Amino acid sequence: MPDQIWFPLVITLKIAIISTFAVALIGIIISYILARRDFRGKLIADSLVTLPLVLPPTVTGYLLVVLLGKNGFLGNILYNITGWTILFTWEAAVIAAFVVSLPLMVKTTTAAIEAVDRDFEYAAFTLGRKELETALFITLPLAKKGIIAGTVLSFARAVGEFGATLMVAGNIPGRTNTMSISIYSAFQAGNSELANMLVIILVVMSLLSMAITAKLVNSWKI
Repeated sequence: MPDQIWFPLVITLKIAIISTFAVALIGIIISYILARRDFRGKLIADSLVTLPLVLPPTVTGYLLVVLLGKNGFLGNILYNITGWTILFTWEAAVIAAFVVSLPLMVKTTTAAIEAVDRDFEYAAFTLGRKELETALFITLPLAKKGIIAGTVLSFARAVGEFGATLMVAGNIPGRTNTMSISIYSAFQAGNSELANMLVIILVVMSLLSMAITAKLVNSWKI
């Protein structure tokens, strides 16, 4: 029983932490561009980023399989260069978690950046600050509550991801069986004791992350 709980917990946290780090980094860049830039195709770009939020996870997973499979566009390039395919590995689960959680980060952070008064940015520009400096030291700090909220939502989404992960990483015991997949497998096998334990752990993790985030956000006045 301990191994049946410990491995899914560790691999889930590993996948969620790595994907959330990537989501936070890339999501902030995308959000800033969407909030502060007007360009041709902006609506299309925004729609593409948002698409995994509205698609069924299995459809997102299928599209990733088509893209990353040995005969897929990216998967074929990777296989020809390295002789390795990413499907049915924990790295594939990271990609799935990244794709499905990115829209939450982008939507939340974009709204937070748009809410920042541009007069602060204009004042920084008149003082000789470049746009990158202004973004790093003025805009993003003022939008930090939204950024934190988006990061936590993305982490929670990555922790609970099931459909896309099952499609691209499978359910390989000791390799890719995350918490959500292990709960499903335990339920299918009639092992209600294991399923209940995993569910309790997952619920506690989610509640703790929300509580910690709320405390951090409320501790900042701006």
